[in-house]
Amino acid sequence: MSRKVTVHHYDAFSRTPNKGNPAGLVLDGEAFTEAEMLDIAAQVGFNETSFLVRSEVADWRIRYFTPGHEMNLCGHATMATIYALKTRGLIGDREELTIETKAGVLPIRLEQGAGEDDWWITMKQAPPQFVPFGGSPAELAGAIGLEEADLDKALPIVYGSTGIWTLLVPVRTLEAFRRMKPGNARFPGLLTEMPRASLHPFCLETYDPSAQMHARHFSSPYSGTVEDPVTGTASGVMGAYYATYLGAVTGADEGGLQLLIEQGQEIGRDGRVQALVARDAEGRMDVRIRGQAVYVGDLEISLKTGQDKVD
Repeated sequence: MSRKVTVHHYDAFSRTPNKGNPAGLVLDGEAFTEAEMLDIAAQVGFNETSFLVRSEVADWRIRYFTPGHEMNLCGHATMATIYALKTRGLIGDREELTIETKAGVLPIRLEQGAGEDDWWITMKQAPPQFVPFGGSPAELAGAIGLEEADLDKALPIVYGSTGIWTLLVPVRTLEAFRRMKPGNARFPGLLTEMPRASLHPFCLETYDPSAQMHARHFSSPYSGTVEDPVTGTASGVMGAYYATYLGAVTGADEGGLQLLIEQGQEIGRDGRVQALVARDAEGRMDVRIRGQAVYVGDLEISLKTGQDKVD
């Protein structure tokens, strides 16, 4: 037997449908087992599909699934979910709320833009962490179709996390991004410290003169996808990377560090993420990302019933 499931399709980090990063959203997540959530995400095929469920410690709990496994946190799927809640009238006039994720309880803020359904969403991320990469830069470059000479040796290659681990790979030129061809199956053998991490090459040259950083994001082979068009969590950790290795960051009352990050241009998605980095009174780094979203349409999935629950 099977039943029909409606999955709402939103694009995050853009106000133009079929740009930015697509996310699936299931509003009645309580109705599904973990195995069913994974099945739904696999059928949708987006990098992430989110499931909204009840929370005892926050306003909402969000679970995030790739076609291959559950994720601790997903920036673009969070943007899509919060935008859906606001524009569908599910949070009323509220402009601040909290979400429970496997990366912790995170605050969300909404600000209205120019139109009725135009909302800017700011989400706090987990405290940044960095771990050195101990592998071969030449082999790493080869795994994304580049030469070692394409890497920016003035900056460190490090694993970074503000909720999800990715390997930040500095690249010298924007031109190199058009030559990239990811060999995702090679990643676990090269990332010996964190075999399940993704790869996030970036550079300081940009298509948009108002942007400060450009990036692509290549998925771990365990995720069941190849490339993430516009990555919220990795953009947050890039902001922390910039503050750590490229410039000092002030307190929030002084404006902090505000970066515009572009991603997705090489695959026709053209997204934008704002990364906001400041230090609190104790000197700890506070990382937030800010972006928009747009409703695209609905997908209907046929789900086999009777799957075992795996919690």
